[in-house]
Parts: sequence; structure tokens; C-alpha cells
Amino acid sequence: MPPKSENPVQHTSSFTATDSSSAGSMDPIFHAIRILPFSFLRPPRLRLKLPSISLPSSNVVFALVLLTYFMVVSGIVYDIIVEPPGIGSTQDPYTGSVRPVVFMSGRVNGQYIIEGLSSGFMFVLGGIGIIMLDLALDRNRDRSVKVSYASAGVSSIVIAYVMR
Repeated sequence: MPPKSENPVQHTSSFTATDSSSAGSMDPIFHAIRILPFSFLRPPRLRLKLPSISLPSSNVVFALVLLTYFMVVSGIVYDIIVEPPGIGSTQDPYTGSVRPVVFMSGRVNGQYIIEGLSSGFMFVLGGIGIIMLDLALDRNRDRSVKVSYASAGVSSIVIAYVMR
């Protein structure tokens, strides 16, 4: 077995101390501007407090989520991009009078602004009805409160389903 050498191959670096000193090649005017003011000026000791941001309450978060849900299902983005009229109108062929029209007929992907808002409200009403049914299942509530929540929840869901 060949003897192991005490010194393995030594790696020499081409990086020297003269290469690393960028201060020697710095412009003397820039060096004076950078160093001179801080030789006699001291920065002030600021005692700044970071602003403390507290988390919003659960009711605020619920209201924001419900509002966002209403805006999404109402078609607010469609209303902003396409800019449909708020409500339509049609002329009655028998009397000649102009009647307001809420639902846009003839276009599958079109809606008036009132149509989108009313359908969005019905979606939210149905969702609130489901939340009320969930609140009616709480064991810690009084029986009359449970019945009130259950009847309001069922009626909200039925109204939202029938009106949509």
C-alpha cells in the first residue's frame, strides 16, 4: 500500500488582498463625501414604535366575506366591464305604453344591473338561511330561540329558492 502524503494537493487561490480592496480604487472625492459628514455628525436616537395592527373581529371578517360573495354572484365585474343598462324597457304591442323589463331576454350571458343585484341578494338570503339553520342546532340555546332560528332559516331558503 503506497504511503499517504501528509500534504494533500494544496489549492492556491488567485484572489489576493490587493484585489479585494475596492477602497483603494475608489474615487477620492466620493470617499470624502461618503466619510467626511459622518466623522462629526451622529444620527439621532429615534425611539419609534411600530404600529400595532390588531386582527379584525370575526363579525367583521364575516361581513367582508358576505359582501364579497354578494358582489361576485351579482356579476359586479360583468357590470363594470360591459356597462349594461340598469333596467330595460319594452313597448306593449296592444296599448303602446312603455313597460320596464327587469330580466334580459334573448341573451343567455347578458343581464341588467337590477337582475344581477336581485339574484345576488337571493343567493345571500339563501346562504343566511343555511347559517340560521346551523345556529338552530346549538344545544346551549333556549328552545324558543332554536325554533325562531329554524323558522327564519327555512323561510329564508324557501323565499330565496322561489324568487330566484
